[in-house]
Amino acid sequence: MTNEKNVNQVEAGTTAATEENKPTQAKKFERKFNNSKPSSRDKSKDQNKDGKDNRGRGPRRPAPIKDDFEEKVVTIRRVTKVTKGGRHFRFAAVVVVGNKKGQVGLGTGKANEVPDAIKKAIKEARKNLVTISLRGTTVPHDILGKFGAGTVLIKPAKQGTGIIAGGPSRAVIELAGIEDIYAKSLGSNNPINMIRATLNGLMNMQTITKVQELRFGRVKPTPVAPIKTHVKPQPIKIEETK
Repeated sequence: MTNEKNVNQVEAGTTAATEENKPTQAKKFERKFNNSKPSSRDKSKDQNKDGKDNRGRGPRRPAPIKDDFEEKVVTIRRVTKVTKGGRHFRFAAVVVVGNKKGQVGLGTGKANEVPDAIKKAIKEARKNLVTISLRGTTVPHDILGKFGAGTVLIKPAKQGTGIIAGGPSRAVIELAGIEDIYAKSLGSNNPINMIRATLNGLMNMQTITKVQELRFGRVKPTPVAPIKTHVKPQPIKIEETK
Protein backbone atom coordinates (compact mmCIF):
# COMPACT_ATOMS: atom_id res chain seq x y z
CA MET A 1 0.00 0.00 0.00
CA THR A 2 2.77 2.37 0.89
CA ASN A 3 4.50 1.72 -2.42
CA GLU A 4 1.30 2.44 -4.37
CA LYS A 5 0.80 5.73 -2.45
CA ASN A 6 4.37 6.79 -3.21
CA VAL A 7 3.92 6.01 -6.90
CA ASN A 8 0.67 8.00 -7.02
CA GLN A 9 2.31 10.96 -5.27
CA VAL A 10 5.23 10.91 -7.71
CA GLU A 11 2.89 10.80 -10.72
CA ALA A 12 0.78 13.66 -9.32
CA GLY A 13 3.90 15.73 -8.73
CA THR A 14 5.21 15.17 -12.23
CA THR A 15 1.87 16.09 -13.81
CA ALA A 16 1.65 19.28 -11.70
CA ALA A 17 5.19 20.19 -12.70
CA THR A 18 4.45 19.67 -16.38
CA GLU A 19 1.28 21.80 -16.15
CA GLU A 20 3.22 24.60 -14.43
CA ASN A 21 5.99 24.44 -17.04
CA LYS A 22 3.47 24.44 -19.89
CA PRO A 23 3.17 28.14 -21.02
CA THR A 24 -0.18 29.62 -21.87
CA GLN A 25 -0.94 31.73 -24.97
CA ALA A 26 -0.56 34.96 -22.99
CA LYS A 27 2.82 33.88 -21.63
CA LYS A 28 4.01 33.02 -25.13
CA PHE A 29 2.97 36.45 -26.40
CA GLU A 30 4.69 38.23 -23.49
CA ARG A 31 7.86 36.24 -24.00
CA LYS A 32 7.86 36.97 -27.74
CA PHE A 33 7.18 40.66 -27.14
CA ASN A 34 9.93 40.98 -24.54
CA ASN A 35 12.49 39.14 -26.66
CA SER A 36 11.81 41.27 -29.77
CA LYS A 37 14.57 43.75 -30.55
CA PRO A 38 13.66 47.43 -31.09
CA SER A 39 14.03 48.57 -34.71
CA SER A 40 16.89 50.96 -35.31
CA ARG A 41 15.24 52.43 -38.47
CA ASP A 42 14.06 56.03 -38.23
CA LYS A 43 10.28 56.07 -38.67
CA SER A 44 10.27 59.77 -39.50
CA LYS A 45 11.65 58.93 -42.96
CA ASP A 46 8.46 57.03 -43.76
CA GLN A 47 6.36 60.18 -43.45
CA ASN A 48 6.14 63.06 -45.89
CA LYS A 49 5.47 66.73 -45.19
CA ASP A 50 1.73 66.11 -44.78
CA GLY A 51 2.34 63.45 -42.15
CA LYS A 52 1.21 60.64 -44.45
CA ASP A 53 2.99 57.33 -44.95
CA ASN A 54 5.43 57.24 -47.88
CA ARG A 55 5.68 53.47 -47.92
CA GLY A 56 3.73 51.40 -50.39
CA ARG A 57 3.26 51.63 -54.14
CA GLY A 58 1.01 54.66 -54.10
CA PRO A 59 -1.59 55.37 -56.79
CA ARG A 60 -1.20 53.12 -59.80
CA ARG A 61 -2.87 55.38 -62.34
CA PRO A 62 -2.47 59.16 -62.65
CA ALA A 63 -5.55 61.28 -62.11
CA PRO A 64 -7.35 62.07 -65.39
CA ILE A 65 -6.87 65.55 -66.81
CA LYS A 66 -10.07 67.58 -66.45
CA ASP A 67 -10.52 70.15 -69.20
CA ASP A 68 -12.81 71.01 -72.11
CA PHE A 69 -10.99 68.85 -74.67
CA GLU A 70 -12.60 65.81 -76.25
CA GLU A 71 -10.92 62.93 -78.08
CA LYS A 72 -11.98 60.94 -81.12
CA VAL A 73 -10.19 57.82 -82.34
CA VAL A 74 -10.07 57.96 -86.14
CA THR A 75 -8.30 54.68 -86.97
CA ILE A 76 -6.62 51.76 -85.21
CA ARG A 77 -4.56 49.35 -87.28
CA ARG A 78 -2.00 46.64 -86.69
CA VAL A 79 1.50 47.28 -88.01
CA THR A 80 4.35 44.82 -88.46
CA LYS A 81 8.09 45.28 -88.14
CA VAL A 82 10.24 42.54 -89.66
CA THR A 83 13.44 41.95 -87.69
CA LYS A 84 16.17 39.32 -87.68
CA GLY A 85 14.36 37.37 -84.97
CA GLY A 86 10.99 37.47 -86.74
CA ARG A 87 7.97 39.73 -87.04
CA HIS A 88 7.07 42.21 -84.33
CA PHE A 89 3.39 43.21 -84.23
CA ARG A 90 2.14 46.46 -82.71
CA PHE A 91 -0.93 48.70 -82.90
CA ALA A 92 -1.01 52.23 -84.38
CA ALA A 93 -3.74 54.72 -83.40
CA VAL A 94 -4.72 58.07 -84.93
CA VAL A 95 -6.56 60.43 -82.55
CA VAL A 96 -7.98 63.95 -82.96
CA VAL A 97 -8.37 66.24 -79.92
CA GLY A 98 -10.36 69.48 -79.73
CA ASN A 99 -12.33 71.76 -77.42
CA LYS A 100 -15.06 72.78 -79.94
CA LYS A 101 -13.96 76.41 -79.51
CA GLY A 102 -11.47 76.72 -82.36
CA GLN A 103 -8.64 74.54 -81.05
CA VAL A 104 -7.88 71.13 -82.55
CA GLY A 105 -4.88 68.81 -82.82
CA LEU A 106 -3.76 65.51 -84.37
CA GLY A 107 -1.70 62.76 -82.73
CA THR A 108 -0.45 59.27 -83.57
CA GLY A 109 0.85 56.56 -81.24
CA LYS A 110 2.16 52.99 -81.41
CA ALA A 111 2.26 50.36 -78.67
CA ASN A 112 1.92 46.63 -78.05
CA GLU A 113 -1.63 47.15 -76.71
CA VAL A 114 -4.48 49.25 -78.12
CA PRO A 115 -5.15 51.35 -74.94
CA ASP A 116 -1.47 52.28 -74.67
CA ALA A 117 -1.38 53.34 -78.32
CA ILE A 118 -4.47 55.54 -77.82
CA LYS A 119 -2.93 57.17 -74.72
CA LYS A 120 0.25 57.99 -76.64
CA ALA A 121 -1.76 59.47 -79.52
CA ILE A 122 -3.84 61.65 -77.15
CA LYS A 123 -0.70 62.91 -75.43
CA GLU A 124 0.86 63.87 -78.77
CA ALA A 125 -2.35 65.48 -80.04
CA ARG A 126 -2.49 67.78 -77.00
CA LYS A 127 1.00 69.02 -77.90
CA ASN A 128 0.02 69.76 -81.53
CA LEU A 129 -2.99 72.02 -80.91
CA VAL A 130 -3.68 74.77 -83.46
CA THR A 131 -6.17 77.65 -83.45
CA ILE A 132 -8.69 78.09 -86.27
CA SER A 133 -10.49 81.26 -87.37
CA LEU A 134 -14.28 80.90 -87.38
CA ARG A 135 -17.16 83.09 -88.51
CA GLY A 136 -20.12 82.19 -86.37
CA THR A 137 -20.93 78.52 -86.92
CA THR A 138 -19.01 78.21 -90.21
CA VAL A 139 -15.73 79.25 -91.87
CA PRO A 140 -15.00 82.66 -93.44
CA HIS A 141 -14.46 81.58 -97.09
CA ASP A 142 -13.73 78.73 -99.51
CA ILE A 143 -10.31 77.12 -99.40
CA LEU A 144 -8.42 74.11 -100.72
CA GLY A 145 -6.30 72.31 -98.13
CA LYS A 146 -3.38 70.16 -99.28
CA PHE A 147 -0.96 67.78 -97.61
CA GLY A 148 1.04 65.24 -99.58
CA ALA A 149 -1.34 63.42 -101.90
CA GLY A 150 -4.38 64.52 -99.89
CA THR A 151 -6.58 67.40 -101.04
CA VAL A 152 -9.73 68.59 -99.26
CA LEU A 153 -12.13 71.26 -100.54
CA ILE A 154 -13.79 73.30 -97.75
CA LYS A 155 -16.75 75.65 -98.28
CA PRO A 156 -18.86 77.67 -95.82
CA ALA A 157 -22.54 76.84 -95.43
CA LYS A 158 -25.67 78.58 -94.17
CA GLN A 159 -26.78 78.20 -90.59
CA GLY A 160 -28.72 74.98 -90.11
CA THR A 161 -26.99 73.09 -92.94
CA GLY A 162 -24.92 70.92 -90.62
CA ILE A 163 -21.62 69.17 -91.28
CA ILE A 164 -21.54 67.65 -94.75
CA ALA A 165 -18.24 65.79 -94.64
CA GLY A 166 -17.12 62.22 -94.37
CA GLY A 167 -14.36 60.13 -92.95
CA PRO A 168 -11.48 61.61 -90.98
CA SER A 169 -12.29 65.20 -92.03
CA ARG A 170 -15.56 65.08 -90.09
CA ALA A 171 -13.77 64.35 -86.80
CA VAL A 172 -11.53 67.41 -87.23
CA ILE A 173 -14.44 69.68 -88.16
CA GLU A 174 -16.65 68.56 -85.25
CA LEU A 175 -13.93 68.95 -82.61
CA ALA A 176 -12.96 72.36 -84.01
CA GLY A 177 -16.45 73.66 -83.20
CA ILE A 178 -17.72 74.13 -86.78
CA GLU A 179 -21.43 73.36 -87.15
CA ASP A 180 -22.21 74.29 -90.79
CA ILE A 181 -19.73 73.40 -93.55
CA TYR A 182 -19.16 71.51 -96.79
CA ALA A 183 -16.00 69.38 -97.14
CA LYS A 184 -15.00 66.96 -99.90
CA SER A 185 -11.86 64.90 -100.43
CA LEU A 186 -10.37 65.32 -103.92
CA GLY A 187 -7.17 63.31 -103.47
CA SER A 188 -5.81 60.48 -101.38
CA ASN A 189 -8.13 58.73 -98.92
CA ASN A 190 -5.34 58.01 -96.46
CA PRO A 191 -6.65 59.08 -93.01
CA ILE A 192 -3.53 60.99 -91.94
CA ASN A 193 -3.27 62.80 -95.30
CA MET A 194 -6.96 63.76 -95.16
CA ILE A 195 -6.72 65.05 -91.58
CA ARG A 196 -3.57 67.07 -92.26
CA ALA A 197 -5.06 68.48 -95.47
CA THR A 198 -8.19 69.54 -93.55
CA LEU A 199 -6.07 71.13 -90.83
CA ASN A 200 -3.99 72.91 -93.47
CA GLY A 201 -7.10 74.41 -95.02
CA LEU A 202 -8.63 75.45 -91.69
CA MET A 203 -5.36 76.99 -90.47
CA ASN A 204 -5.09 79.15 -93.61
CA MET A 205 -8.53 80.67 -93.09
CA GLN A 206 -8.36 84.46 -92.83
CA THR A 207 -10.96 86.84 -91.49
CA ILE A 208 -11.50 90.41 -92.78
CA THR A 209 -9.49 91.88 -89.92
CA LYS A 210 -6.55 89.58 -90.68
CA VAL A 211 -6.54 90.61 -94.35
CA GLN A 212 -6.66 94.30 -93.39
CA GLU A 213 -3.76 93.84 -90.99
CA LEU A 214 -1.70 92.10 -93.69
CA ARG A 215 -2.40 94.86 -96.23
CA PHE A 216 -2.43 98.04 -94.19
CA GLY A 217 -1.03 97.03 -90.81
CA ARG A 218 -3.04 97.24 -87.65
CA VAL A 219 -6.25 99.16 -88.43
CA LYS A 220 -8.04 101.15 -85.75
CA PRO A 221 -11.74 100.34 -85.49
CA THR A 222 -13.88 103.10 -87.03
CA PRO A 223 -16.27 104.69 -84.56
CA VAL A 224 -19.90 103.98 -85.30
CA ALA A 225 -22.38 106.85 -84.90
CA PRO A 226 -25.24 106.08 -82.52
CA ILE A 227 -28.56 105.36 -84.18
CA LYS A 228 -31.37 107.72 -83.25
CA THR A 229 -34.35 105.69 -82.25
CA HIS A 230 -36.68 108.62 -81.47
CA VAL A 231 -37.17 111.67 -83.69
CA LYS A 232 -39.10 114.69 -82.46
CA PRO A 233 -42.05 115.57 -84.73
CA GLN A 234 -41.65 118.92 -86.46
CA PRO A 235 -44.62 121.31 -86.78
CA ILE A 236 -46.25 121.45 -90.19
CA LYS A 237 -46.52 124.91 -91.72
CA ILE A 238 -49.75 125.61 -93.60
CA GLU A 239 -49.72 128.50 -96.03
CA GLU A 240 -52.86 130.63 -96.10
CA THR A 241 -54.48 131.12 -99.50
CA LYS A 242 -55.59 134.61 -100.44
